[in-house]
Amino acid sequence: MIVTPSVSGGGPGAAPAPHPVLAEAVRSGFVESRHRGSLVVLAADGGVELALGEPAVPVLPRSANKPMQAAAVLRAGVDLSGERLALAAASHSGEPFHVDLVRTMLAEHGLTPGDLRTPPSLPLDQAEAERYLAAGRPRDRVVMNCSGKHAAMLAACRVGGWPLYSYADPSHPLQLLTRDVVEEAAGEPVAAVGTDGCGAPLMAISLAGLARAFRSYVLAPEGSVERRVADAMRAHPEYVAGTNRHDTWLMRAVPGALSKVGADAVQAVALPDGRALALKIDDGGARALGPVLARLLERLGVDDPVVARIADSPLLGGGEPVGGVRAVF
Repeated sequence: MIVTPSVSGGGPGAAPAPHPVLAEAVRSGFVESRHRGSLVVLAADGGVELALGEPAVPVLPRSANKPMQAAAVLRAGVDLSGERLALAAASHSGEPFHVDLVRTMLAEHGLTPGDLRTPPSLPLDQAEAERYLAAGRPRDRVVMNCSGKHAAMLAACRVGGWPLYSYADPSHPLQLLTRDVVEEAAGEPVAAVGTDGCGAPLMAISLAGLARAFRSYVLAPEGSVERRVADAMRAHPEYVAGTNRHDTWLMRAVPGALSKVGADAVQAVALPDGRALALKIDDGGARALGPVLARLLERLGVDDPVVARIADSPLLGGGEPVGGVRAVF
């Protein structure tokens, strides 16, 4: 096990030491900037194999919590499977097949897009957003990348007889259930509850807890709620992310891998043998996420061209590559 602490031993009131540099941006051979962060890798037996920074300190996992949120919807009694369950755990790109299925899921439960509490948005995928705008379409709640999760939450309210309008309130019965599910999976209490970008409650846990949660989902008994979520995500990764997203690439290329990104540069992955990882780039720099994730996959022995594809994070000059972001640990 390798552990790099990041807290200063300078006595009471001493400021924490900065987290280690995980990635550098190199432009024209010159190190232009650096990205610090924390990460943890769990061995197949669940022990810590690698830790950098402060993986025991709570973070906001953002959408990396979505597998647990989807599991809570199942526990509430909603019968979801296949693409629908994958979309319930998704940060989708807003491609037509995503949006169409969200509308279908709402209609199946007697709901409308107006019931969603997601903010009106453009597609997350840049090329899709450009096509969307060129067609003269306005920002839409259904297009927002979390609309599948919100549609599933609304369905849970229908099934449970719970209020619809307040489903995103932290005190709502569904969100209290979700908190229980997150704590159970992470093996630790939720440290804080905030509001995610989509408006739903956001529950803080440590990176170590996040890695444990993903590990528990791939190792869960077949047919369990947790395994159903993991299996749906792995079988339909394009619904979890999108055509041009690294979660999709990884789950397509590596059999049994479970992968979910979160906003502000959070990532969790579990392999089918129980090895797992979670990371957070301190400054939220998404450009560092792929190179750091790829380095961790290499350390886990993942030997597939997808690793190089995930690592590719070029810097442009005049529209042409002049450097890139690289992992440095």
